[in-house]
Amino acid sequence: MKSYKVKNLMVPLSEYATVSETATLLEAVKALKAAQAAFDQNRYRHRAILVIDNHNHIVGKLSQHDVIEALEPNYKKMRKSVHNGSTHRLGFSDDFVKSTIEQYHLWEKALENLCEKAVSQKVVKLMYSPGEGEFVNENATMDEAIHRLVIGHHHSLLVTADHDAREIVGVLRLTDVFEFVGDAMQECQLK
Repeated sequence: MKSYKVKNLMVPLSEYATVSETATLLEAVKALKAAQAAFDQNRYRHRAILVIDNHNHIVGKLSQHDVIEALEPNYKKMRKSVHNGSTHRLGFSDDFVKSTIEQYHLWEKALENLCEKAVSQKVVKLMYSPGEGEFVNENATMDEAIHRLVIGHHHSLLVTADHDAREIVGVLRLTDVFEFVGDAMQECQLK
């Protein structure tokens, strides 16, 4: 895998869903749906939207999870009080999950006024800003990219141009890396 480069597997930025940081939740969903429809149907569909600023720089990501979570504003309240926001991947019991739904009144009215929520919420308030470990150079080896994905537990990495680390040229998705590795496994000749 040392000879296989990230640029050979990444999805070019031009094929990815992007929206302005001033876009609404509805505009982000529409951009994702359009990118999914236009994308090569033999590959896994996109599951995230990239957010760009007024200088055309990538400043954030918005996942399908982020979109769904944005429909229920009480999740923010729950995160602040339950373990100081560290509820992620802690393996809570069914009883705990049910009690938080009741305690924080989750999903009682989340789907009411769905259209209003979709046009009133701005992407900039919902997006996730990628950290330092979520970037990989287009000429990096797959070994390095896989290491970054695993260590950071990321679903994707933003791919930077070889000549300018601030320029994003694509996205390396975990689903594509998994398919790549799976194909390599199937070619193994066991003795």
